[in-house]
Amino acid sequence: MTLSKSRGFTLLELLIALAVTIIMVAFAVMAYVPVMKQQHVTTAYNTTLSAFRNAHDRAQGDMRIYVLSFAAPGTITVTQNTAAGPVLFTATLPPDVTFHIEPGIPTSPLVAPLTPDGFGSAALAIDLDQGVPPGGATLVQFNPDGTATDNLGNINNGVVYLGTPGNLLSCRAVTLWGATGRMRGWRLYQNGGVYSWSQQ
Repeated sequence: MTLSKSRGFTLLELLIALAVTIIMVAFAVMAYVPVMKQQHVTTAYNTTLSAFRNAHDRAQGDMRIYVLSFAAPGTITVTQNTAAGPVLFTATLPPDVTFHIEPGIPTSPLVAPLTPDGFGSAALAIDLDQGVPPGGATLVQFNPDGTATDNLGNINNGVVYLGTPGNLLSCRAVTLWGATGRMRGWRLYQNGGVYSWSQQ
């Protein structure tokens, strides 16, 4: 009667198994990173749009003035009554997403492809107070009557751009119509080699 010997793995077999595991992990990470970057852009866009909507709705509901301020690279602040009033809310965009203008986005308010809602020429990332010289304001005041104005009472139309630097198709925008307080979200798409904005 012969005894069967149990044998373990050889060093070569362990190295092969380790190499296969490392390759699988590398592929998983490569697939995961773009998804995470896209999720960061979506989070930043939702945060920006929600800040607009919440400030507008709270101003009407509380019958008070709420001021929404933007600061590059990615800070949003809501204060009460004035920009220097009590801070009610502060949000920061994910670190890889900023308020910025990405080269290649549409720059014309008159000739297609247009800037979002035809506001400005995409020269500034935070471009509120459209039509009120000098323009380019970074804050908006929401009033109890539902309108959005600047601190001097002028109707405040404008646009805010955001995205991942270096990634044109990550670009998003939010526009504001001051007379009604209406906001719109936008996403940049490529169609036939042409980049254009589409309302979300």
